[in-house]
Amino acid sequence: MPTRSNERLEQRLLRVISKEVRGKRAACLRGFLKMLSWIFGMLVQLRLLLHKHRIIRASTLGCQVISVGNITVGGTGKTPIVETFARSLQQKGRKVAVLSRGYKSRKTPLWEKILKKEERLPRVVSDGERLLLNSDLAGDEPYMLASNLPDVVVLVDKDRVKSGKYAIRKFGCDTLVLDDGFQYLKLQHRLDIVLVDYTNPFGYDRVLPRGLLREPRRNLKRAGFIFITKCPPEGAPELKAKLRELNHHAEISECRHSSKYLENLYTRELMELGFLQGKKVAAVSGIAVPESFENGLRQLGAEIVHSAQYADHHRYTQQEIIEMINSAAEAGAEVIVTTEKDAVRFPLLDRCDLPVLFLRVEIEMLSGSEAFNDWIDRICFK
Repeated sequence: MPTRSNERLEQRLLRVISKEVRGKRAACLRGFLKMLSWIFGMLVQLRLLLHKHRIIRASTLGCQVISVGNITVGGTGKTPIVETFARSLQQKGRKVAVLSRGYKSRKTPLWEKILKKEERLPRVVSDGERLLLNSDLAGDEPYMLASNLPDVVVLVDKDRVKSGKYAIRKFGCDTLVLDDGFQYLKLQHRLDIVLVDYTNPFGYDRVLPRGLLREPRRNLKRAGFIFITKCPPEGAPELKAKLRELNHHAEISECRHSSKYLENLYTRELMELGFLQGKKVAAVSGIAVPESFENGLRQLGAEIVHSAQYADHHRYTQQEIIEMINSAAEAGAEVIVTTEKDAVRFPLLDRCDLPVLFLRVEIEMLSGSEAFNDWIDRICFK
């Protein structure tokens, strides 16, 4: 399948970029990617310059627009931050819509685009009352957000100016949260929240495709609020100092992903985290940084006897899950544990020889909670 080939290519390139793969061929490829990075970086800066001088104008929709995004590709733990932020705004009385592009959701067939001449409406994952789409149509993150935010509208469309207008017109929303919106310049933002991963904050210090930066690190100066994610309990003072040099005005908060409970994927039974203490576990993940997930399981007392790591956003087949369960059982696993993000992509099974659990995580603020709450109050002040 082409998707599987793309995943293998992506994983191979990541190993080359990180210098995990050595040798002449890998060195030549890194040199070629470096040249492409220089071109890509120039184009990024040109685009920003055109927007800055209003040669290309951003749309305004007459309501609060807050962007939550990254400066690197890959997992920074953005979805729990978007969830926390949207919930806080909703609880303060705002009518919130989360606008996502639906990364790796099912694409609209070409024939449908040609035959349907009228403008396609955004996909409504949740109307603020009901969950309307599955993860295949919505995408992993929008589906998770809609599942965990019952009173928030969640829309999917590549054109977030269009989906923003639809959220205002159809649902009466007064606050729009752009999921992965730091580089989305077509819609004017009131506030840019940027996430920086403590474990790899600047993506090997190069822009795509030689590194993982979406734009040069100096562009962090556009951010109004910076979250350092995946911090150790003692925080990240050195990284915080580096970020302060790049941005003198932004509020900087340190946070980590805190495990809350386990849930059986098929029976929906909830379990306390202590259930994993001393258990032989098979860890399954299709996320950008699987090591952080597996280390978290070890900290909860689990003994990982089998590990299955797939590409980020990997969509599992029934046969893959059956083979994975058999491999886990052969390795002596008592239980299979995956991430909440992966759980939405697991197919239904007629029979499951091992319990399959997913780990529910939420954001725990280590510093900057007062500044965060102050921003919420300022946004919600009418």
